[in-house]
Amino acid sequence: MHKNKTKKLILIFSVLLLFSFFLPTLAGAITPNETGLGQTADEAGLPKTDIASVIGSIIKTLLAVLGVIFFILLVYGGLLWMTARGNQEKVDKAKDALTNAIIGLLIILVAYAFATYIIAALTGSGTPPPTP
Repeated sequence: MHKNKTKKLILIFSVLLLFSFFLPTLAGAITPNETGLGQTADEAGLPKTDIASVIGSIIKTLLAVLGVIFFILLVYGGLLWMTARGNQEKVDKAKDALTNAIIGLLIILVAYAFATYIIAALTGSGTPPPTP
């Protein structure tokens, strides 16, 4: 039990440490020119991309992979159901596979919407909230 708590604390600390480095950059508080990274990137001939666009492309790629996995799970559940031949255990297994795939997709969509809202609120790139 003690090892699990230690692992969880290390994981939480690592995630918080990563966010403490990337969140100010995402919020626009620190620019690459302030840190000297912009000049170094220019001298090295690197393309001018900011961390937000890199993270955005990673998220798009992950969402595409998750969409493919969702489609595969739907096909798998459908095939299980079609080949069940009236066997109630196989039909239940197919229903569980389809239900879990749909729940997984909903969780991914809600997490994406939540993350998009938070990033837009931090960077100010979204539409402002209505004033009362």
